[in-house]
Amino acid sequence: MAALRSVVSHARSAEHMGLRGFTSSCAVLASDAYSPKPQAKFFPARKDTMLPPETYKDKVVLVTGGGTGLGKGMTLKFSQLGAKVAIASRRLPVLESAAKEISAQTGNIVLPVQLDIRDPLAVKAAVDKIESELGLPNVVIHNAAGNFISPTERLSANAFQTIIDIVLKGTAFLTLDVGKRMIAQKTGGVFLAITTHYTNEGSGFVVPSACAKSGVETMCKSLGVEWGRYGIRFNCIAPGPIETEGAFGRLDPTGEGAKLMLDGIPVGRIGEIEEIANLATFMCSDFASWINAETVTLDGGEFRSLAGEFNKLRMVSEEQWDFMEQVIRSTNKKSKM
Repeated sequence: MAALRSVVSHARSAEHMGLRGFTSSCAVLASDAYSPKPQAKFFPARKDTMLPPETYKDKVVLVTGGGTGLGKGMTLKFSQLGAKVAIASRRLPVLESAAKEISAQTGNIVLPVQLDIRDPLAVKAAVDKIESELGLPNVVIHNAAGNFISPTERLSANAFQTIIDIVLKGTAFLTLDVGKRMIAQKTGGVFLAITTHYTNEGSGFVVPSACAKSGVETMCKSLGVEWGRYGIRFNCIAPGPIETEGAFGRLDPTGEGAKLMLDGIPVGRIGEIEEIANLATFMCSDFASWINAETVTLDGGEFRSLAGEFNKLRMVSEEQWDFMEQVIRSTNKKSKM
């Protein structure tokens, strides 16, 4: 019922934003719809912490959207590794609950900071608070996002603008604020943005997100080069499908996309939050200090599967291959006559 209430809540919010393509008559999330395929047994998801303890001791990490989903998972992993973590989003009660929960597990500071990332003045105030209470962030995780599925012709200007404001402009505002402080104080630092693989090929029905996420990736590539001389590096992670209530509630509201989704992932399963968290903590650590201006796709091969012209032939049975082989041999024999 909690999932249903969340989906209905998103539908109401969507209506206010002019997102007419969102329907509130959608089903709740069903985890069993994403049951792994047989080959998944060869690709187990490791959920334990990859890096050595205290990798982030004395480091300050800022995670936007850190109170739920992927953001919460990354926050937990950074905290387990010794970081002081600030989590920021608009919903302060959610942040406070997550901060209390994670801090109790790890024994480390988790600071909740209310922030509307679309507002540059709010960004400055939030970073001021973090710097005052924890110190200037050494790592910034750009995880705040907004997305939904809709035929583009159904979108209002406000709907399009909302996604651009959160994803692209909000990421830029926070990058500029923290980046300028890093440069002035000569601290260096790392920025990591959570993007998507459809920045490569584009995607219908999520056009505002595709535009915004592409802009974020281009910014990270550009600043990874420009600001490298200040000791600052930039990277992105492009995740495949990972079940979180917010994302799947908007992008597969009926659960009907589950089968198609799994059919397109060669390893036969969706991702786990801990896998993203382990990759994020690695990419922001000194173990990955030579990775800069790069996007790492973590999707079980989904992007390559969708992109290959003949990849759907993996659905052909052995009997069908036998038949096609006979046809091809016959054709080749006739062409030689």
